[in-house]
Amino acid sequence: MYKKLWHPPDRIKKNSNLFKFEKFISKRFSKNFNNDYEKIHEWSVKNSGQFWNNVWDFTNVKGKKNKTKFKKSQKFYKNIFLPNSKLNFCENLLSQNNRKKALTFISENGFREVRTWYDLNKNVKNISNYLKKLNIKPKDRVAAYMPNIPETVEAFLGTVAIGAIWSSCSPDFGTNGVVERFSQIRPKILFVTNKYFYNGKNINILKRLPEIIKKIPSIKHIIISKYPGQTNIRKFPKYKNTITHNWKNIYKRKNFYLNFKQFNFEHDLAILYSSGTTGKPKCICHKAGGVLLQHLKEHQLHCDIKENDNVFYFTTCGWMMWNWLISVLASKASIVLFDGFPMYKRKDLLLRIAKKENITLFGVSAKYIDELRKTKKNYKKIHNLKKLRTICSTGSPLSEESFNYVYKNIKSNVHLASISGGTDIVSCFVLGNLYQSVYSGEIQCKGLGMDVRVFNEKGKSILNKKGELVCINPFPSMPNKFWKDAKDKKFKKAYFNKFKNIWHHGDYAKITNNNGFIIFGRSDTTLNPGGVRLGTAEIYSEVEKFKEIKESLAVGQSWDNDIRIILFIILNPKYQLTNNVVNRIKLQIKKNVSPRHVPNKIIQINDIPRTKSGKIVELAVKNTIEGIGIKNKEALSNPQSLNQFKNIKELKY
Repeated sequence: MYKKLWHPPDRIKKNSNLFKFEKFISKRFSKNFNNDYEKIHEWSVKNSGQFWNNVWDFTNVKGKKNKTKFKKSQKFYKNIFLPNSKLNFCENLLSQNNRKKALTFISENGFREVRTWYDLNKNVKNISNYLKKLNIKPKDRVAAYMPNIPETVEAFLGTVAIGAIWSSCSPDFGTNGVVERFSQIRPKILFVTNKYFYNGKNINILKRLPEIIKKIPSIKHIIISKYPGQTNIRKFPKYKNTITHNWKNIYKRKNFYLNFKQFNFEHDLAILYSSGTTGKPKCICHKAGGVLLQHLKEHQLHCDIKENDNVFYFTTCGWMMWNWLISVLASKASIVLFDGFPMYKRKDLLLRIAKKENITLFGVSAKYIDELRKTKKNYKKIHNLKKLRTICSTGSPLSEESFNYVYKNIKSNVHLASISGGTDIVSCFVLGNLYQSVYSGEIQCKGLGMDVRVFNEKGKSILNKKGELVCINPFPSMPNKFWKDAKDKKFKKAYFNKFKNIWHHGDYAKITNNNGFIIFGRSDTTLNPGGVRLGTAEIYSEVEKFKEIKESLAVGQSWDNDIRIILFIILNPKYQLTNNVVNRIKLQIKKNVSPRHVPNKIIQINDIPRTKSGKIVELAVKNTIEGIGIKNKEALSNPQSLNQFKNIKELKY
């Protein structure tokens, strides 16, 4: 049994949104759940159509709801919730229009800026009208290469307000990373910011544009904003075959009336990207209605977000948690955006912000909490986080030590909710609630409406054993499709290849005696440093450019409560692995892909294990370096090659 760290007092339970929702459905269906989360969850999966229908009603979604609650299909991902219902995603997020605070921006250097709901409404509507003037229509793609600033939020809302499809990359992605993603979806517009700051460095984004535009000829208009707190851009660059627009001119427009057209519940909202484990990153198309309902459920019923709350999540615009954060606006709460290095000049920078901004939900990565733990400081004595009710942790498994550290050294009377899901569903499979206890090292529960299980290799449900995380019932935030995926071939292979007609997520997990979850990390070859899923293919494409290198293989190694990337290389004859070669490889990956893709260690090997059909088996290497037994060695053409990955000295420090 894991140690119980916190149990919600009755006063917190009975003041929670979950309690209100329980009363709401109890009255409608003459049920008595007795404040029992497991009973509510059981009802939510057995009555899936009714559950999501009532999430719509309880959260007061603006739209036209059809009487039909669920359209059943034999194919898991073809099941449709609330068919023929209509809504406008942006209208639901612009949930207020007054002089109260809607969002706060803070940069690493302390610059702070506030948008009221009135300002947000005005700016978003101006952007929407500007896009319409540029002939952007529903289902056209609009891309953004921007940091986590207010303008990015406004560009997103202005895009989806008119039914266009949003897609974003954060500026820590290099040119190749951007091109590999956006070139597949052929955007007409590119929003971009002139620069950004990270750990004191001033990084120019505009100098990357000529190559991006050359390789993505669909981009016809570039809208450039300045980084908040900086001087105005004096001279606007011109690019071949495109028209450059000054963001400032959009704000000056006085035509900020917008009639919110309602789109189908299944309408494409945004395109997010898979890690790119094999080939180019897959373009995951998410639907407006499903994302909105799922986020409202998670925010209000699991995280207890309420009107006028102040919600913070440390994220970039290239991670699904950015989308999750922005949707908080639909609950009439305000959001806090931070851009930069989270420990710039001081380890507790984000905690200082939480105190100053009266944050009610503080969201960070497990890695961040682990870094605070290593300081061995008691932050309770430094920061009085009196308004803080919830701490969320995601990205990678939160260790028992970090659970204990939060309650001992950050805040004792707080709901610590470790959560886990993914870009694939832009939401969570498992997360927290205010009815149950928090146990050290455990995620509290399955998400409402989500029948989450752990399967063994034979597809049987198991308890207290490590297995594959699956979801056996459909849910509304399933993606619509992968972009340009003929007959859903890649889509089916990604999620339904392992277990027939059951969502297989690619995470190792265990269900505990408390009905909680422990997530162990990826069961496939996706890399996961700092909780951000990355693909090996993007690393290989850069490494292959080096004349010194014949072949390479990258894996993630569990290390220090996180994942670090290890790159193994085979050298061409007559070459040696010098410091110069190592540094050049790291620099090129950092420049062309992203700093997150840079390997922690580069190690020379003589052979790469392959299947008899010639496929590289990264997972076998990962398991070998972590001391996990290898199954089906007979499937390898060169099983002896695995011996060189055992007891490597460089991987022990």
